Amino acid sequence: MDTSTTVPAERIRAAVDAIEAELVAVRRDLHAHPEVARTERRTTDLVAERLRAAGLSPRPLPGTGLVCDIGPSAVATGRRRVLLRADLDALPVPDRCGEPWESATAGAAHACGHDVHTAAVLGAGLVLARLADSGDLPTGVRLLFQAAEEVQPGGALDAIDGGAMDGVGQVFAVHCDPRLEVGHVGTRIGAITSASDDVTVTLTSPGGHTSRPHVTGDLVFALGKVLTEVPAVLGRRLDPRAGVNLTWGIVNAGGAPNAIPASGHVRGTLRCLESRAWEEASRVLREAVEHVVAPYEVEADVHVQRGVPPVVNDEQATRVLDQAARDMLGRDGVVLTEQSLGGEDFAWLLTRAPGAMARLGTRAPGGPAFDLHQGDFRVDERAIGIGAQLLARVAVLAGRPTTDDALPQG
Repeated sequence: MDTSTTVPAERIRAAVDAIEAELVAVRRDLHAHPEVARTERRTTDLVAERLRAAGLSPRPLPGTGLVCDIGPSAVATGRRRVLLRADLDALPVPDRCGEPWESATAGAAHACGHDVHTAAVLGAGLVLARLADSGDLPTGVRLLFQAAEEVQPGGALDAIDGGAMDGVGQVFAVHCDPRLEVGHVGTRIGAITSASDDVTVTLTSPGGHTSRPHVTGDLVFALGKVLTEVPAVLGRRLDPRAGVNLTWGIVNAGGAPNAIPASGHVRGTLRCLESRAWEEASRVLREAVEHVVAPYEVEADVHVQRGVPPVVNDEQATRVLDQAARDMLGRDGVVLTEQSLGGEDFAWLLTRAPGAMARLGTRAPGGPAFDLHQGDFRVDERAIGIGAQLLARVAVLAGRPTTDDALPQG
């Protein structure tokens, strides 16, 4: 029997409504106590405690983060689990949200909405656990509360190494989108984010006096050339349709206005909309730096920290997300979203199983669109309950028997 037909959307909505105040309180607690990548111990403990209180058995992952299985086992159903993923870590930026639950941790803030993601997946899990208790969950579900999304190449790889994807057939997640009004979800078949690498270019020279740049390597001038000319070279050497973008975030050199320093560096991110260009970009980047600085008698070292591939939403999984959004929010609740240049390590999970990520509207109707990764980032907290409803509905719909999620026999 297709048990998903016995779980009306209204039942999920009512179940989330009953715990929404608790989920908001969890989100505010997490927001007030942010923990940056791979230090999320308090966050992990808080989530684990609430899951245990619901009669579930969360399992810690190596370091920080956890997984928690709900409902029938693969042996009972013959099908792989549906995984719902949340990320736990905050960003190393000061919080300026101005709310009573503003961060109490100096220099750290949930400025990307991971506190919302965590509360939403927790809420979905609590609702799905009740469905499992009544025998109405069609297949097993795994909750993944993952560490270190904000660092390269991302904590998703650690979670995979810890067995989080073992026995999983489909994966789903939401990500806050401050451009979308609350009550709306953005989806897209295919790539929804981009590949992203961290880039550091370090230049060295003997150094010298600014009155005699001709007798040494003019390092600061050479750094300026790297800053301005290397992105332009990439734009000519790589297919422009691949959306290659090199943007610098850190420039550091020198300590005195009349001294040419002996070393300096620039750091930034290299982003590509398309995987093939991503594979070529680091080689072209190195060649470009070497040619740009060659006239200035400086040595260049280029370090590219491989980050994440694009998140590529599976067609079938995206259609499940669309249906879940229509069920919970109405036909106007789901909109087509664009591919962004942002990176997301959810992409690594999609290398192990098909799935999809949706953008969760967090902007108050008529309100300002706060930017991600900024200390003043705010959300309309109704998004928490909507995210929980959406993910719970997704798990039910994705859990319907198909030939794709059947475990191999023999």
